[in-house]
Amino acid sequence: MDTAWISAVTPARGYYNETSQLYLVYERMNTPINYLNPPANFRWLWLASVVAIACLLGYGYHLQYNQGLEPCPLCMTQRFFYYCFAVFAVLGVLTFKSWGMQRAMAFFALLSAAGGLITAGRQVWLQHLPEDQVPACGPGLTFWLEHMPWMKTLELLFKGDGNCAEVKWSFLGLSIAEWSLAWFVLFALIALRILFARKRAA
Repeated sequence: MDTAWISAVTPARGYYNETSQLYLVYERMNTPINYLNPPANFRWLWLASVVAIACLLGYGYHLQYNQGLEPCPLCMTQRFFYYCFAVFAVLGVLTFKSWGMQRAMAFFALLSAAGGLITAGRQVWLQHLPEDQVPACGPGLTFWLEHMPWMKTLELLFKGDGNCAEVKWSFLGLSIAEWSLAWFVLFALIALRILFARKRAA
């Protein structure tokens, strides 16, 4: 049977391959890019941060109310920044499907971690000063809040005094301030990881 006519009317196999490839390119060029939701691990990073901060603050209150270890002004300021980071972390958990909200929460969380780094670093520096260079101990934060102008009190909360230089508790050779500094470094890295994460195209 003569099959030459079949070859004559049937396009070459390469024709189909080239046509398919051109169609795929055209389809990709005309299909809008669909970005995936933020990675699910963002939600777990936020949640882990909230749990860690809850444990840290809980133990801090245990030391204060059960062990009689009164927090110094810099300790109180660090608590404030822990609370700030936790609030933004909770919001990050609730808005984990939005890239914009994830970046916004990461930015504000990073600012909170930076504030904690500054105050914890300040306290670590005070604790390593020679005794003759340590600032004088003040009457306590409660006295300042009740009798001093709020600007002076705010200055105390960020500069500290001699009370902040005392090391009343340590674990594995590190004081509370040094542990706090390490935790704020970790939280800052988490915020940076989320803030500068790249979108992936679907």
